[in-house]
Amino acid sequence: MPEYLSPGVYIEEFEIGAKPMEGVSTSTAGFLGETERGPTTPCFITGWLQYQRVFGGYFGNDKYLPGSVDGFFKNGGQRCYIGRIVKAGENPATTASLKLKVNGENALTVEAVGEGAWGARVAVQLSKGTFSGFKLDVFYWKVIPASLYNPYKETKTQPRPAIVEFFDNVSINETSPDHFEKTVNGISNLIKISIKEGDSAELLGALEAPSELEYLADGSNGEGDFVLSDYERSAPADDKPGKRKGLTAFKGIEDISIIYAPNAYSIPGLVSSLISHCENLRYRFAILDAKQADQDVSKLDPRSDNPTDYAAFYYPWIKVINPETGMLQLMPPGGYAAGIYARSDTERGVHKAPANEVVKGASDLEFQIMKGEQDILNPRGVNVIRAFPGRGIRIWGARTLSSNTLWKYINVRRLFIYIEASIEKGTQWVVFEPNDDRLWARVRATINQFLTGVWRSGALMGTTPEEAFFIKCDRGTMTQDDIDNGRLICIIGIAPVKPAEFVIFRIAQWQGGSAATE
Repeated sequence: MPEYLSPGVYIEEFEIGAKPMEGVSTSTAGFLGETERGPTTPCFITGWLQYQRVFGGYFGNDKYLPGSVDGFFKNGGQRCYIGRIVKAGENPATTASLKLKVNGENALTVEAVGEGAWGARVAVQLSKGTFSGFKLDVFYWKVIPASLYNPYKETKTQPRPAIVEFFDNVSINETSPDHFEKTVNGISNLIKISIKEGDSAELLGALEAPSELEYLADGSNGEGDFVLSDYERSAPADDKPGKRKGLTAFKGIEDISIIYAPNAYSIPGLVSSLISHCENLRYRFAILDAKQADQDVSKLDPRSDNPTDYAAFYYPWIKVINPETGMLQLMPPGGYAAGIYARSDTERGVHKAPANEVVKGASDLEFQIMKGEQDILNPRGVNVIRAFPGRGIRIWGARTLSSNTLWKYINVRRLFIYIEASIEKGTQWVVFEPNDDRLWARVRATINQFLTGVWRSGALMGTTPEEAFFIKCDRGTMTQDDIDNGRLICIIGIAPVKPAEFVIFRIAQWQGGSAATE
């Protein structure tokens, strides 16, 4: 209670009524897969050009993550996290590094920002800074040159570097604003600098002439095919703050609402792991795609192995133009579908089924699916992508892999994810408040205000809010034992809209002039 110790007028502020509640994001995706290069801790990406700067571009006809991310942004995606996958466990990928020398002695250690053989295509040259400290020129080739050469001199007979970075007036003084931790590490998309045991950074003061151009060495992609543990990264050695990778790292990123790993069925156990990840965290939805060249429609039943309302399955693969070769390339459709989710959420809302939407960037389909084949696949939870003359290539399905008819539509599950996550985040202020009638009234008012906005957006059934939802939070939902043990229990019911999946027009002959009934 406030204290009033002397005469006077006291003005006090207090809160009454509902608190504003903001809806959570539903369109931030998390991608897992191989990239050309880059860090292996998750990186936030807001556009295809930024992805190329950090992770490179298309590489190899069986590397699908770059094309999936490209398709995500082409179809309306705006934000995603990239979890680069490398070999872990036995014979893991290693990081390329180099000891920069001055007068023959080690001065600094330069490492690639992530594991893999790509680091051996990074070269650096050390020289004296223009005004102070030192200068570091960094070069990266997408394909390693046949021999070492100086890119300043041999530009006509040798391939030019794909990326060039310059860092001038870099300092080793930790108090300097130009310290390498501030001006190189975290800024460079290729390297990071450190002072390790055996390094004598003070030797940089004796640097006069530029050093020879040197390539980083000892980076490798590891040995063997990718396995589930390479994607999960759940070993104790990987579960450390700031160093988490793969699905383990994605657990700590609250913004992610969509999870996708291209061609997940090619990794035994990965599909089940993605689904478990979403079900355990509750506020995520997985996108899955069929195996390449899976033509036997009679055997295509993903729901039989992994029934869940937290995932959707897309078929068949699509053909896209590889921007680097100009040729058509097969691509799993999940990244494109994730972009359509984001586009539909932005333009219409999460309650709109992400279907009957054009797949932008798709030039053709791996297989042409006919209506008779979709009659078999649709009840099994297979969302077919079809080409319609004059209407383009469209997603023609909106079902989850659930065997429960209540959760068979993607938009219903994702609407509940949105509402549940928004209420959980928007009512954190309730914790430790006095658990009495006044608090219950404020909770009801807060949720009512939010759900009324959801209803007005067209996400709920009913012509009035009373028909669209109900909220109960009183002594009818809590016993005295609940109250004594600190439990506030609120029961909420909502009536979600369902997509018009089957549009039926019943037509009959009508004799002109006779009475018509509506």
